[in-house]
Amino acid sequence: MAATDFLETPQGRRLAYHKSEGTGPTIVFLGGLKSDMEGTKAVHLEAWAQARGQAFLRFDYSGHGESSGTFEEGCIGDWHQDTVAAVSDLTKGPLIVVGSSMGGWQALLLAKALPDRIAGMVTIAAAPDFTEDGYWVSFSDEQKAALDSVGHVELPSDYMEPYIITKRMIEDGRQQLVLRDTLALPFPVRFLQGTADTAVSTETAVRLLEHASGPNMRLLLVKDADHRFSDGPCLGLIENAVLEVMGQS
Repeated sequence: MAATDFLETPQGRRLAYHKSEGTGPTIVFLGGLKSDMEGTKAVHLEAWAQARGQAFLRFDYSGHGESSGTFEEGCIGDWHQDTVAAVSDLTKGPLIVVGSSMGGWQALLLAKALPDRIAGMVTIAAAPDFTEDGYWVSFSDEQKAALDSVGHVELPSDYMEPYIITKRMIEDGRQQLVLRDTLALPFPVRFLQGTADTAVSTETAVRLLEHASGPNMRLLLVKDADHRFSDGPCLGLIENAVLEVMGQS
């Protein structure tokens, strides 16, 4: 296995990454909240890209995986800065951005920040604006008070130890919302969503599709697929979606 490389960002964070050289466009994988670049989808897509001789980048946001910092210190805006730094320093030319869950939100933020770099986008259970529309709206009065008094709340997770959601994450999330104003995606886009996903609803996927504007957007609902979206058939659907947005299907 190739050794992990590290990038120092302008904000002083140290990001772990794996980069494969090859032809363009470069595929960039953006992982989910508390996920890392060793996840099934990221590693599978890397091997798939390498077999095609195509450039590929996966990395850990700060507070995730092998990168510096702790999860509790971070927020959506920090991870957006990490994404922009990784893409700007480690890639050249057009990009195919693949974002999973929170990485889908990051992909949309990247499209707003670097619109001229993106040639296509695939999201998997994209979770835009979840700090506001998922967390904040569901918090009880007691939880909202705890954000002020303690600075955080703990939320149970189906996949690992509880999430520590900080007041900073909620407040910063409000500065990163993408479903409240114009969201132009002027390149091919495929949104993938499982109907058995208990973390991101099909309603969220439909809302994103209806809100965004672009000439070539499609939403694929996959019956009984869960949030991981990482079994053999789902991985094949991700591959096909990447080919579609590259115009090679």
